Amino acid sequence: MELTFEQVRVLAALIEKEITTPEYYPLTLKALTAACNQKSNREPVVQFDDALIQFTLTELRDKGLIWRVGGPGTRVDKYEQRLTEKLSFDRHQTAIMCELMLRGPQTMGELKGHGSRMYPFSHNIQLETALENLQQHAQGPLIAQLEKRPGQKEPRYTHLFCGMPEITDDPLPTIKSSPTKIAELEARIEALEAAFERFRAQFE
Repeated sequence: MELTFEQVRVLAALIEKEITTPEYYPLTLKALTAACNQKSNREPVVQFDDALIQFTLTELRDKGLIWRVGGPGTRVDKYEQRLTEKLSFDRHQTAIMCELMLRGPQTMGELKGHGSRMYPFSHNIQLETALENLQQHAQGPLIAQLEKRPGQKEPRYTHLFCGMPEITDDPLPTIKSSPTKIAELEARIEALEAAFERFRAQFE
């Protein structure tokens, strides 16, 4: 399964909020944008706008990875993720993948500490088993072990939704929605809308 960075961040934010604040889940577009741009528990920190989030949600819906929840009695659309169901994750696999998707490569110790805010790991064997199962997933490896960095005792793990990352020791920059990126997205949306109108006209 190949995903863009934006798709990974949106899915991870939905997974996190589903677990940590279930009373506010599913999320509205506004709440999801805030979750993606959150400064805590995020690496890198991003500054996505609603247009980028909306476009990413459309892409994920086409992949069957999110649902839009709406209908009679609801004033605004809300969104929920289907990734964990689609890939049959248990709770420990969910915690590990969510943390890797939100923070990037981490050691076992970091994953145990960070992941415990969602689902506590009582024993290291739970963490080791979950990591092994993710590496041997039925749909192919979802994580990979990276080489140790200089001065590090433990190797790190990374998710593979965006392929194998290029690892550097430089701090990650804040990612913003650039005007060029927004213009590209708007052009793609306009093209899709025009194609839909032509398709609908054939049946009128």
